[in-house]
Amino acid sequence: MEDATDRIAQPWGDRTPYGRQETWPARVDTFLKAGVEPGAVERWVQSASILHSDGDAMDIAVADGRMVGVRGRDVDRVNRGRLGPKDLFGWQANASRDRLTRPLVRRDGRLVETDWDTAMDLVAARSRELLEKRGPGSIGFYTSGQLFLEEYYTLAVLARAGIGTNHLDGNTRLCTSTAAEALKETFGCDGQPGSYDDFDHADVVALFGHNIAETQPVQWMRLLDRLEGADPPRLLCVDPRPTQVARHAAVHLAPRGGTNVALLNALLHETIRHDRVDRDFIAAHTVGFEELAERVADCTPKWAADICDVPTARIEEAAELVGTTDALVSTVLQGVYQSHQATAAAVQINNLHLIRGMLGRPGAGLLQMNGQPTAQNTRECGANGDLPGFRNWQNDSHVADLAKVWNVEPEKIPHYAPPTHAMQMYRYAEQGSIRMLWISGTNPAVSLPELSRIRSILTQKRLFTVVQDLFLTETAQLADVVLPAATWGEKTGALTNADRTVHLSEKAVEPPGEARPDLDIFLDYARRMDFRDKDGGPLITWADPESAFEAWKRCSAGRPCDYTGLTYAKLRGTSGIQWPCVESAPEGTARLYADGISWAHPDLCESYGKDLETGASQEVVEYRSLNPDGKAMLKAAAYRPAHDEPDEEYPFQLTTGRTVYHFHTRTKTGRAPQLRDAAPDVWVEISTADADRLGLGEGDLVEVTGRRGALRGRLRVTGIRPGLLFVPFHYGYWDTGNGTGPGPDTPGRAANEATVTDWDPVSKQPLFKTATASLTLVERGDGRPSPAPTTAASAPATVGAAHPTAGGEAAHATQSPTEFPHGREEGAR
Repeated sequence: MEDATDRIAQPWGDRTPYGRQETWPARVDTFLKAGVEPGAVERWVQSASILHSDGDAMDIAVADGRMVGVRGRDVDRVNRGRLGPKDLFGWQANASRDRLTRPLVRRDGRLVETDWDTAMDLVAARSRELLEKRGPGSIGFYTSGQLFLEEYYTLAVLARAGIGTNHLDGNTRLCTSTAAEALKETFGCDGQPGSYDDFDHADVVALFGHNIAETQPVQWMRLLDRLEGADPPRLLCVDPRPTQVARHAAVHLAPRGGTNVALLNALLHETIRHDRVDRDFIAAHTVGFEELAERVADCTPKWAADICDVPTARIEEAAELVGTTDALVSTVLQGVYQSHQATAAAVQINNLHLIRGMLGRPGAGLLQMNGQPTAQNTRECGANGDLPGFRNWQNDSHVADLAKVWNVEPEKIPHYAPPTHAMQMYRYAEQGSIRMLWISGTNPAVSLPELSRIRSILTQKRLFTVVQDLFLTETAQLADVVLPAATWGEKTGALTNADRTVHLSEKAVEPPGEARPDLDIFLDYARRMDFRDKDGGPLITWADPESAFEAWKRCSAGRPCDYTGLTYAKLRGTSGIQWPCVESAPEGTARLYADGISWAHPDLCESYGKDLETGASQEVVEYRSLNPDGKAMLKAAAYRPAHDEPDEEYPFQLTTGRTVYHFHTRTKTGRAPQLRDAAPDVWVEISTADADRLGLGEGDLVEVTGRRGALRGRLRVTGIRPGLLFVPFHYGYWDTGNGTGPGPDTPGRAANEATVTDWDPVSKQPLFKTATASLTLVERGDGRPSPAPTTAASAPATVGAAHPTAGGEAAHATQSPTEFPHGREEGAR
């Protein structure tokens, strides 16, 4: 029997309890547009979400050539039919009236409509001019974590082997670069060791800086269901905010920002001191244990407690929790990744699993999570700065192998220096060496740190900016050429989630107006540039998504992310397959390293590693000396204080983050009525103690001032740790709800007005979690509450301080424990 639930008021829906080592029961979540009855749906088209890194499988409901709803796919291993609020409602943005439908070019200071030939000829002409006068280093590409595999791969080929530029990165630099770097530092290669299925077997789940309830709500549903079943897991939560995870945790640690390495070194200290280690596993599969043990010998819980400002006893409890379980799953996200010792901290979590032998079996899983839905594809395909197929840019044989795949000379592929990371690309644009920047599917005028600086870079007359997007975002408004793109549901492509699960997303409807798929735009550019291989043939030989996928398979062959066993037909016949998928594992691979460490050998590894303190790249000679047999590497790191510490002028730490109802800069979710209304504007969280001390209350309008800028928002008083302010980063100066905005020079609401240009030395991920700020009152709230939701981490500390967040009848979705209620016609086209 189907049950209708307000999925704004209840983001995680109802419970379907199950016990340890049992199969997670299916529950099909469905939302149809008001007035659309199930019988009116003409066809259901297979897809998966691109609004978080779960990749939740779903079907798109189509009637009269329009999207009219979605439902979860109960056969899928990732979500078993469940959908989160962003999945259920976010698709409505596709039909927003302010979609871009024709190309725009800047004329006399204004963006005006034009045709595709005019716009693309302009882009190609500027590209050729710059190549002739300034060389390939004058052109850079900055892409997204929301395109499809085929599009990233095509972009990587045209940028690396067509243009020959080293300047290619994605906004995945802001969310997932530390995950990739930490895996390379430990295992010699990227690739998620664990699987979401490990949640079904775990006895302890440790979430480090990972608010899974809001960033990956369906996996939180999974954990909630296990918590209500037999033999529930115990949770360790490391987060300074009172998240839903914290409220369900057996142990909650709320450390000061920037102190993760100290905390983790204390957990390692206790694990080794009590001999809670798997010495056989360490001897067989790792190097570096003696140095690690020596480096953490003095890192006692008392030492860490003084640094982290948490009780010693709680650190000891956490160490016992992770040190005595027989099935530990750890997840890691932005609370670790967006800090000054990001990679060093993430590596220590890897170390914890290695010394305990918690790897490669059910319930012993490590998940260095992604923040974006297709971030894994950027890394595999080389659109994040690395070489495609997890090849090593320092290994000439890897470069030669890639050159053979592309039929170009090895010298054509830039490998004279590390690939340029996004933060450096914007610096080059600021300094004038990059003169053309092509931005696809992302909104850096809201998402990058120190926004006043980013605006000044993007408005330089000498910088030619191309923006490829769905709407006239804050970034698109600053562009010289704007290209209208098709999106999810309007094009076909593959996408890979955070645990290596590959899904196929089929085209369900036509894009609006003249909007084109990103793949078609890149292919058009390649044709106009006439990119050629070494024999004079076309560099890019594919013309549609499926042939692009087949080309990618050839590139992935024999590499860790091997797709050769996958086809579009196979992905249509099933629902989610984990790579590597090869002849010996035709149904995919649930867990890496079940039979030992596979890709860390000096001849095979993706990276020779970096110094965890300076970020300096190691050379092959050093790597061979450390790890001649290709084992996992236990790398120690000393705690270093944050770069920006509170002082008299800026007494608060400032951290940024997300809410369950929005994705990134609200380009899509801000145009879905249920999501927009659930969290309509920015807010500022403060602790009860700090609010009382300063005489501030719920709903007061305050100004948060950092060392580089300021923003305004209404105050939400919560159980956040004292001394810390939290601001969600979703809100730019442009109001996606009504298509208006005060302009970039008006006191803003973007969290990144107050963040600084600084990054982790190893992963180059910006430090969104460790800024400092002051707080001043602008006006009293006079009973007006903050717009912050009450359902999750931003819930007010005082019950009744704000109206409960709800969506009403417009947010009602059905939840069915049965198989697909409309039959199994989802493969129909």
